[in-house]
Amino acid sequence: IPQIDCDQVIAQVFTSGSSGKPLPHAKRWGSLVRNVRAEAARLGVTERHAIVGTVPAQHMYGLESTVLMPLQSGAALHAGHPFYPADICAALAELPRPRALVTTPYHLRTLLAEQIALPAADLLLSATAPLSANLAAEAEAGFAAPLYEIYGCTETGQLASRRTTAGTAWQTFAEIRLRREGEAVWAEGGHIDTPTRLSDEIELVDADPSCFLLHGRHADLVNIAGKRTSLGYLNHQLNAITGVRDGIFLLPEEDGDSAPESVHRLTALVVAPDLTPAALMQALRERIDPIFLPRPLLFVDALPRNAVGKLPSQVAQAFLANLRKQTSNGIAA
Repeated sequence: IPQIDCDQVIAQVFTSGSSGKPLPHAKRWGSLVRNVRAEAARLGVTERHAIVGTVPAQHMYGLESTVLMPLQSGAALHAGHPFYPADICAALAELPRPRALVTTPYHLRTLLAEQIALPAADLLLSATAPLSANLAAEAEAGFAAPLYEIYGCTETGQLASRRTTAGTAWQTFAEIRLRREGEAVWAEGGHIDTPTRLSDEIELVDADPSCFLLHGRHADLVNIAGKRTSLGYLNHQLNAITGVRDGIFLLPEEDGDSAPESVHRLTALVVAPDLTPAALMQALRERIDPIFLPRPLLFVDALPRNAVGKLPSQVAQAFLANLRKQTSNGIAA
């Protein structure tokens, strides 16, 4: 096993572009090692575990949890790249116990919707997007295993975890602390080489620097007719409706800062083949303030998500623009 200098840059990783243009960040070996060792300690992963992931290793979460964590904990690393539900189940069933599945909310939702027999697991790990308590409970019941979420970002790497069915609060990894300066929250300590400002709305619990609630990204905040909410909250409510397989709220680019606030209108793209527009809109009325109801609500066959289930802002806006063009030409979306 080669000895690598802690200051050696081993990767240039890019932000996903979910809220803008992807940006590069250099990752040093020592920081990554400290990061994944803290993750393994939190999750109880040891040399006895075998790990399979649905997340590409080129993604920060995939690099940390399906490659570096096994290497640093001595766990077995599954060499496959399962994507479809049957392939994921087959890959997991091949592994000896204890075994872990590293995945995303998007993959979990698709997997559970297939209603196929699930192999027992000993650990489920999810990241890249918020996970609803209902989906977490369904996954834990199906795999007979605890499910943990990982919170982090490309800039800092993984920062915290929570067992979703046990509560909404997050606990930072050992030695990592959060501090507030005005409206900003900074992460520091542990594997973080330089204090880093986080791009999320974070609430410290009882001023505890290691315990916090997550309220979405700053870039997701929308203000319509004097009322504020976040796209993350709206997406959570939309996807919690029975019959919705996937969905996302968007603020069209032409309704950005250049438009008067009073004319802002949200659009929603939804995959819900068994629901009518009227039924879905009524379900939304019961969950969100009427001012945030989507106008229009567009039904689509699928959303152009990437391999980890994310939908970058530029891709989503382009997809919406194409739908509008088709509609204006008389083509059903």
